[in-house]
Amino acid sequence: MIPKYRIQCVGGGEMIPDMNALSCPGGHDSLLRTEYCRRRLHLAPYTGIFRYLCWLPVTRPLLPSGGPVTFAADGLARELGLSRLFISFSGYSPEHHAALATGSFKELEALPTMQRLSELGGRIPVIASAGNTGRAFAGISAQYKKPVVVVVPECAIPGLWTTTPAQDVFLVAVKGDYTDAIAVSNMLTAVPGCVPEGGAKNVARRDGMGTVMLDAAVTIDRLPDHYFQAVGSGTGAIAAWEAALRLIGDGRFGTALPRLHLAQNKPFTPLVSAWQQRRRVIDPDLDMPDASNAVQAVMSPVLTNRKPPYAIAGGLYDTLCATDGCMYAVSNDEGRAAAQILRDTEGIDPDPAAAVATAALMQAAETGAVGRDDLILLNITGGGYDRIREDYTLYPFEASATVTPDEPCDRLVAELKKWVAHYG
Repeated sequence: MIPKYRIQCVGGGEMIPDMNALSCPGGHDSLLRTEYCRRRLHLAPYTGIFRYLCWLPVTRPLLPSGGPVTFAADGLARELGLSRLFISFSGYSPEHHAALATGSFKELEALPTMQRLSELGGRIPVIASAGNTGRAFAGISAQYKKPVVVVVPECAIPGLWTTTPAQDVFLVAVKGDYTDAIAVSNMLTAVPGCVPEGGAKNVARRDGMGTVMLDAAVTIDRLPDHYFQAVGSGTGAIAAWEAALRLIGDGRFGTALPRLHLAQNKPFTPLVSAWQQRRRVIDPDLDMPDASNAVQAVMSPVLTNRKPPYAIAGGLYDTLCATDGCMYAVSNDEGRAAAQILRDTEGIDPDPAAAVATAALMQAAETGAVGRDDLILLNITGGGYDRIREDYTLYPFEASATVTPDEPCDRLVAELKKWVAHYG
């Protein structure tokens, strides 16, 4: 049987035989990328994300499932003096036919990741999250009865809930920030039966997020001229670039890459700082000199990744170079004002990160970085939380264990081993 896809090292170009690989076995500091046998996009007879099954690294869909929804943002366009503005909304709003009940586009990552792990042997993923990713994976776990280990900063616990009772989530709360949660999660991946989810290195995660660009191109019938998104790691932006490359290879959606406009939340803006100086490497002393306090000061904690996939081959630096990209620094006041405008014009209650992206678009429209008649796609990466609370019963989480970053984790590991043993 001809395989549906192959895995290729972006840096070296070689094909990787191990479908579970997250890194190049040849030693290249590079992301891996899927190469699909189908060069033209074929729409499957499903709704949601699995409509784009042919460019997802799984053989079967998880059904039912939601996906991104693309629509003309006429109200916001009038407000900003634009004529061709579209929104891709990955959240919950029945009026917009948006049905992601976790309220976040991280659900687009979780669906193919969980399915691919099932198809490749069934090991349990360990997820580090600042909040939205953990809620998305927990929500998919609850819906499909698939086990998952989620590690988050303790302060993120109130933002974790599901709309179906979750019986298969091992939740670890870390008394620290997102970076501390990542460190604890890395240690837990050594438990037999567990596997690192991979973050930006996970091809299923990136291709799942890439369906935002696929859905937009299918809806609009072409690639946009400009693409706006708020970023913490930048994985979603990398995914948008990769999806655009595939669409150009298809031949039916245009020949030019969209220009990527990416935003961070002041005062935590290391990607903005590094890109403005066109440096491939982030320097913590220059780009995030007071990281701990900066992380505490932002309105959107999910945008505070201290170790984003920036310098790695195929990562965010290459994405920005390839698309002639722009970076924006958005204050909390600008973000809150943008959120209100989005509510008033489009009836969307946005996630704080989505408000930051909207504020970046407002900056670009004011400075002329985008033209009035340019075709623009604004990625609203989450929202609809108020409506979710109206339509669903929310089931909150209690941590299975709480740890500090510097304490020995022998007891935590022992508890996780017992939990994993329950799943064989």
